[in-house]
Amino acid sequence: MESYEPERLSSAQLAAARRSLTSGRGALTRRSLLRASGMGALALGGTAALGACGIPPAGRAEGAAAADDHSATEKEVTFSNWTEYMDVSDDEKSRPTLQAFTERTGIRVKYTEDINDNVEFFGKIKPQLAAGRNTGRDLICVTDWLAARIIRLGWAQKLDPSNLPHAFANVSAQFRTPDWDPGRAYSYPWTGIPTVIAYNAKATGGRTVDSVTQLLDDPKLKGRVSFLSEMRDTVGMTLLDQGKDPGKFTDADFDGAIGRLRKAVDRKQIRRFTGNDYTADLSKGDIAACVGWAGDIIQLQADNPDVKFAIPAAGYITATDNLLVPAQARHKTNAEKLIDHYYRPPVAAQLAAYINYVCPVDGVRDELARIDESMASNTLILPDREMAERSRSFRSLSTAEETAYEEKFARLIGA
Repeated sequence: MESYEPERLSSAQLAAARRSLTSGRGALTRRSLLRASGMGALALGGTAALGACGIPPAGRAEGAAAADDHSATEKEVTFSNWTEYMDVSDDEKSRPTLQAFTERTGIRVKYTEDINDNVEFFGKIKPQLAAGRNTGRDLICVTDWLAARIIRLGWAQKLDPSNLPHAFANVSAQFRTPDWDPGRAYSYPWTGIPTVIAYNAKATGGRTVDSVTQLLDDPKLKGRVSFLSEMRDTVGMTLLDQGKDPGKFTDADFDGAIGRLRKAVDRKQIRRFTGNDYTADLSKGDIAACVGWAGDIIQLQADNPDVKFAIPAAGYITATDNLLVPAQARHKTNAEKLIDHYYRPPVAAQLAAYINYVCPVDGVRDELARIDESMASNTLILPDREMAERSRSFRSLSTAEETAYEEKFARLIGA
């Protein structure tokens, strides 16, 4: 089980957190994609969010001890989620997919949009989890690095497959086996969050840019290339381009990716490392091509048809937001039934049509096409088989690795 000790953070880790929350993942709205990265949580949580002097973890590595489940007698479930992460009716008076769940099951949903970023939310629920008390929530939605930490600390309940027939059958292959929860014993993905290559076709003279190698080596792009200031995205995409698996890389592999990027910096091939502020430059054509976030690209394309995206043959990085049942949740079975509800293809399609994120549910294409044909054909929402097979996740890091890697990355980008 993970040791629950206060963590001291290097200046590089603190800088990474600030980048994430001011211009990177943590600065973006829900409709713009992503939130704080793992480093942001480690840094801003510090000893407050991730360490509690003398307070032991509430559970064991195999999962939290089961609480008394009152689902049979209390037909309710409390669900904490991010803002703008649930469908809303045209008159904004109801949430259709939640209403459908209640009508079908008789279970009332208390839905709260009380997650603004992972760090802040973990700070809210950590004291109860650490003390072995109910958080007042039966279902939560957190990003993969935090889901991994909660599971390692023994603060998530193991899910009962018998209550999750649709989820078990329909979760997409690319999301089935994260290294932090193999087989999805404790979690199910709510959405996928891809990192891709984006380019302005007008600025490239009509040429396609579809590899990190082009970004780093093409002389016609010199000085008009940007990479992200989020370490996992930039290094992960570079590792893939070098034929390395971001889910299994070594220290030497990481150093090789940093060295590759360093050469492009020294040659002034890379203009800068950015947070989400690359979007304006890409739309104007000041940046011809870049590594960017898919949610941004969907929005930019709505206003500028010159903005394109490409999935490298070498692969791309995908993060996830995930549903978990916290330790001591009062209505575990009801929460599991709600998870399963969102793995019914008609329901999943309705949600995807509203939030425009990668849908982790197989079998929704026809359902989504009935709602909006353009969304059903958008591979940033429904990856096709080839795209899904290219998806990779950045592996979980130890505290020592996190410190060392962020320091090296900070030196690279001049942070």
